[in-house]
Amino acid sequence: MPAHSLVDYSAAIVGAGLGLRRTLLNTLEESTPDDIHFMEVAPENWINVGGRLGKKFRAYTERFPFVCHGLSLSIGSPAPLNTDLLYAIKKLMQEHGIRYYSEHLSYCSDDGQLYDLLPIPFTEEAVDYVAARIQQAQDILGQRIAIENSSYYCAPQQEMTESEFINAVIKKADCALLLDVNNIYVNSINHNYDPYEFLSSLPGERTAYIHIAGHYKEAEDLRVDTHGAPVIASVWDLLDKTYELFGVKPTLLERDFNIPPLPELMAELDEIKTRQRLSSSINVRAGL
Repeated sequence: MPAHSLVDYSAAIVGAGLGLRRTLLNTLEESTPDDIHFMEVAPENWINVGGRLGKKFRAYTERFPFVCHGLSLSIGSPAPLNTDLLYAIKKLMQEHGIRYYSEHLSYCSDDGQLYDLLPIPFTEEAVDYVAARIQQAQDILGQRIAIENSSYYCAPQQEMTESEFINAVIKKADCALLLDVNNIYVNSINHNYDPYEFLSSLPGERTAYIHIAGHYKEAEDLRVDTHGAPVIASVWDLLDKTYELFGVKPTLLERDFNIPPLPELMAELDEIKTRQRLSSSINVRAGL
């Protein structure tokens, strides 16, 4: 399917979203789309799931707009692209009316799954390789997908900056960006760069939606992307700047473990809503 015929469904979600983990299936049963504007799941966790869990999942997808965020497509892997997985994801999305698909700009497999997200070398050769695989994925799914700027802890064979690499891949693949604000902050500490300069260098007009999350402070110069803690003030500030630069985009709170009681979780989601309203008001007054 030629790139120009791809559909971009990212506009089908708005507001503040939450990642739906199995541990939240019972907790969020009484929530409404006014509380949580959209939800996100890892498709690998729900493909071919039936029975009681499948019914619970169906109850959510019938009530809330959903997006998928892949864990194991391994877009930068040296192994052939897992087209069987892509067709299974496409089937899941069609069965549940899921509106969008995103993946990490990283890899996690070769002959088998490595169970970690590893950095793709920032090289021109890797740009061509990864972009071709993204295009293949988009052709199978029949829609433009979003690629997430990933956290990483080393940069092997680096010939380009991280920003140059991300921009080049998105342009060549004609895909969208899943902008992870926490990953920018984590990487800025671990690799000693200015997060605001990095943010402003990204193709903001390509942003499908945004991730925000907490992380772990291992040392003054080392942060670990965990999704297991509250969002810190510096990351909230970076989200405000993202809205200022690129406009208010749908924003999803990731919390994978150490999940707090529901009032605390919803308070973080409400913080996103508050910042979205304030940024929208500022942009209107500024004529943006």
